[in-house]
Amino acid sequence: MNAPASKKEFGVFLPIANGGWIISKNAPRLDASYKQNREAAILADDIGLDFIMSMMKWRGFGGETEHWGTSLESVTMMAGIAEVTKNARIIATVHTLLQNPAVVAKMITTLDHISGGRAGLNIVSGSFKDEFNQMGAWPELDHDGRYRYAEEWTKLVTTMWTQDHVNYDGEFFNFKDCVSEPKPMSSPRPYLICAGQSERGLRFTVQNTDACFIGGKDAADTLRISRLARRVASEYNTTIKVFAMSTVVFGDTDDEAARTVAYYKEGLDWGAVQGMMRSYGMEVDGSPAVMGEKAKDTFMTHTVHGTPATCLEKLKEQIEGCELDGVMLIFPDYVKGLSIMGAEVLPRLKAHFA
Repeated sequence: MNAPASKKEFGVFLPIANGGWIISKNAPRLDASYKQNREAAILADDIGLDFIMSMMKWRGFGGETEHWGTSLESVTMMAGIAEVTKNARIIATVHTLLQNPAVVAKMITTLDHISGGRAGLNIVSGSFKDEFNQMGAWPELDHDGRYRYAEEWTKLVTTMWTQDHVNYDGEFFNFKDCVSEPKPMSSPRPYLICAGQSERGLRFTVQNTDACFIGGKDAADTLRISRLARRVASEYNTTIKVFAMSTVVFGDTDDEAARTVAYYKEGLDWGAVQGMMRSYGMEVDGSPAVMGEKAKDTFMTHTVHGTPATCLEKLKEQIEGCELDGVMLIFPDYVKGLSIMGAEVLPRLKAHFA
């Protein structure tokens, strides 16, 4: 099966939390400042990326680097990003367990108006237990139960965007003549995505959103999940866009880029990896196998490295080999990485898939 023939889309995952997606004492300093995020977003918009996204974190993982211990709030930050960009879709993240759907409907509508109809919402049903436990917000719901909650929550958000008066009596929410004005500018509504990649998560995503973000253990696993998402979509007689992430490490030569990657790996913050695993509710045994599996060997996502020409070929291979509709990009140094991407890679990547 070949990669879907639809237009490919490329975006950037902003460094909204310190350390970004490399758990290393040796990586360039990402401090979660608005200044860094603003600079990255403006550059991403200028070079022609299709979307700009930020995650939401409420607690970091500790370790020597206090990885993700400092972060900005996603929707508020993306409102600022919307003001300094012109074309890219602006995707904020909300955790369903923490915010009422009527409140979120108003928040994303506001973001949509600020951005001139470019707003998107990344729906997170909940996974990092520590983040919610600290505020007494981890529910007595299993994995499937959290998706039932997310389904009801999403239904109410989207209903608030279209109906003048909402009455609803469900398992988790009770709305009585609930109103929300104005409505979003986007047609038919703001863009919705979800990163759940279990079959239950993919069923939620296919039925309620426009796209899913996936990330397997390796290329073969990512392809498996990509095909599963499309199979689930076909069961519902619909389609779904499938995106993955990729951290891009450029070098003047392939060897230089490989040395940079090795240097980052030498600085692995194992304490932060342990904190990440505990936050997911996993037991930590300290074995290299567990570290490699859960922390992706220092890099938290799929990684390509080399000269711009080499990275171009590797990104093509990722998209075609895993049957993706596009990639969300991550960089150790966003200004340097986005500048090279815009000048030497993105135009050729778009031309290849035109």
